[in-house]
Amino acid sequence: MKYGLLLLFALTLISCSKEQPALVFELQEEQYRPQIHFTPEANWMNDPNGMVYYEDEYHLFYQYHPDSTVWGPMHWGHAVSKDMVTWERLPIALYPDSLGDIFSGSAVIDWKNTTGFQNGEHPPMVAIFTQHLMEGERSGRIDFQTQGIAYSLDKGRTWTVYDGNPVIPNPGIKDFRDPKVIWHEESEKWVMVFAAGDRIKFYTSPNLIDWQFESDYGMEEGAHGGVWECPDIFKLRIEGEDREKWVLLVSINPGAPNGGSGTQYFVGDFDGKTFTNSQYPERTSWLDYGRDNYAGVTWSDIPEEDGRRLFIGWMSNWDYAQVVPTEEWRSAMTLPRSLHLKRNDQTGVYSVESRPVKELESLESDKIEMKYNAKVGKNNVYRFDQRNDKQFQLPYKLEVTFDLSESSSKYFGVRLDNPETGDVYELGFKDGRLFSDRTKSGNTDFEERFAKEIHYTQTRNISDDQKVELEVFFDHSSVEIFVNKGEFSMTELYFPKQGYMRGMIFSKEGEVTFNGLTTTSLKSIW
Repeated sequence: MKYGLLLLFALTLISCSKEQPALVFELQEEQYRPQIHFTPEANWMNDPNGMVYYEDEYHLFYQYHPDSTVWGPMHWGHAVSKDMVTWERLPIALYPDSLGDIFSGSAVIDWKNTTGFQNGEHPPMVAIFTQHLMEGERSGRIDFQTQGIAYSLDKGRTWTVYDGNPVIPNPGIKDFRDPKVIWHEESEKWVMVFAAGDRIKFYTSPNLIDWQFESDYGMEEGAHGGVWECPDIFKLRIEGEDREKWVLLVSINPGAPNGGSGTQYFVGDFDGKTFTNSQYPERTSWLDYGRDNYAGVTWSDIPEEDGRRLFIGWMSNWDYAQVVPTEEWRSAMTLPRSLHLKRNDQTGVYSVESRPVKELESLESDKIEMKYNAKVGKNNVYRFDQRNDKQFQLPYKLEVTFDLSESSSKYFGVRLDNPETGDVYELGFKDGRLFSDRTKSGNTDFEERFAKEIHYTQTRNISDDQKVELEVFFDHSSVEIFVNKGEFSMTELYFPKQGYMRGMIFSKEGEVTFNGLTTTSLKSIW
């Protein structure tokens, strides 16, 4: 009997060793499967949830429907990473129960055991989430969303749902969801911020169980083209200054600058109970101007010695998320980013900048730098895909600096295309505004709003006498554009019919000078 069990165990190991490389190869070969972004192996995913760091692991939970490639009964999927780049997918963490489906939320480490849940060496990892009772919604009730908690004592591997849920019952509000919890050092209390229709609500608690309402924010500030969702609040040090401000993120759907889903932010002060906006009330600030960065939040419990505010978002848009042309899976996360706060000395306006994390450098290979200046005009282009006699292949990073003091063009940028299919994707600047043009990018007819128009930043972003730096990450079905080290960004999906074969710098009006061009092939995370 003992030898039979050993043989069975050995055969199981052999079987797993054969199946896993086959699975990896299969995922790498899927037409639109991202190679440098997190995706579920199969089925539907949306908002990132419960992002927390503990004992050298970044935890990423996410809205997940394990039985379909479209939205359905929400669970919390789960993955962990040592570097936010390569991921180990773990079993589903939280399942629907009698109080409803598990909607978006957050997670924290209860270092001081304020909950009393600790029973062993690990402090409780506590998840805070909205429970959505579908039966209640279908029956016409408005109190079908409540806030609940669960906890893990084994580094997030198994979870116990608190038997006293809901910890915050519904007060009679239809949209009452997406709790983000932080520990507020000054008041020594937990703070919960969550969305309630057209506003943000703040609650406080000594123990993550007993909560008290404190204040509302935002009814007459920011964008209100749709319902508010997925808030986050945190402190950021102002770069170049020895002081901090509070940043409040609020996702909105619809109402983003280029349509559908997007994320706005507010900069101000927070005393543990009330948030006060330091910007002009009529001003709306956007974290990303693309169509495909939504519901993003930041990791809790990042070590103080790291010091970064780390962010990831859902890389899609509710206008078309459920019909994009992927078959076995739907949706990816953005690349992880660090957030930074700057203040304009002339206007006093604060801006939150996004920069790709340094850990992405681990994917770099075949990096080629060009040191000299070059010009392109409307009658010629600069091909960056033919260098080193290697076939152009995504994923790929491009870094290029445009010298506007030496340029006459008002319309220039970067183009990917496939002459065999006629697919073309362009990004760049037109009349000082960053644009992304996927109108002819390939497979676009699955939803009429996907490629209806070119997407732009709202205001003029570059002046005639400065250098403009672009850092662009191209994956099989997405592009992420960072301008001037994250001063502003755009995140967009595209679906070329057969993949792009060429890359080039172009100008459509006059000449543009560029220098410092670097091309970098990126390794797959699979």
